[in-house]
Amino acid sequence: MRAMLSFLLLSVAASSATAQPGPTVSLPEGTKVLKDLAYVPGGHERQKLDLYLPPTGARWPLVVAIHGGAFRMGSKEGEPAGAFVARGFAVAAINYRLSQHAIFPAQIDDGKAAVRWLRANAARYGYDPGRIASYGASAGGHLAAMLGTAGDVKAFDVGAHLDQSSRVQAVVDFFGPTDFLQMDAHRPSAQAMVHDTPDSPESQLVGGPIRDNPDKVARANPITYVTKDDPPFLIIHGDADALVPHHQSELLEAALTKAGVPVRFVTIPGGLHGGDTEAKGFDQALAFLVERLKP
Repeated sequence: MRAMLSFLLLSVAASSATAQPGPTVSLPEGTKVLKDLAYVPGGHERQKLDLYLPPTGARWPLVVAIHGGAFRMGSKEGEPAGAFVARGFAVAAINYRLSQHAIFPAQIDDGKAAVRWLRANAARYGYDPGRIASYGASAGGHLAAMLGTAGDVKAFDVGAHLDQSSRVQAVVDFFGPTDFLQMDAHRPSAQAMVHDTPDSPESQLVGGPIRDNPDKVARANPITYVTKDDPPFLIIHGDADALVPHHQSELLEAALTKAGVPVRFVTIPGGLHGGDTEAKGFDQALAFLVERLKP
């Protein structure tokens, strides 16, 4: 029964968190779109990104948009590129290996490989390699936060372009999990998703039940890597989220604050897990990125 409940909740999350993650804004006329660029030469079919370049200007700040989907579904095609491009941002919407393809740390390895590839190719495409933000919701929020906190963790830098930094200069994290072993203790209701099961998204990500693999879980938690030199964070979370408890973002905010990292935490009253909460918080996310990345 518990496994069935988790499956049903995951299905709801998939439909809400991956269908329309943000505001639907058409790409401005003249936007240059480059699809399926391989950021790992000869790599997995999921190690590709789509690049959206504004029709005017140059040296744009770049948003690396990371899709959600419980680490086992979702696609780069659903990211709100139009809303960013309309405000003068270039966008790289990335795919990454899912948990059925490879367990953690494959996902953060891919995220950092994408950032390094983007820096190595900045002159070719015209965006600014010194102004890069990570942006994501749910599993994408987790990976966006990992890029922020683990930017200095060299163990996750593997493959090509190792002469390039994989650090980002700002992070927008919508309701991403941050400390897996505390999720069930702070479930908002008895009907909320149970994560301490063999088939939970987090268990499948690390390759075994989270309670039985505390070392692997710690390695996959963004909160593990918080240090004072992390980039500024914006965290947005609905307080009625039944899949990733609001407490997960409270924990990350507290850790960042303790380390002296600039962090802004926005709670969406009544916000659930998915596109509606992201849409309600998107204007604040955009304002944060303008503040942090535009001179």
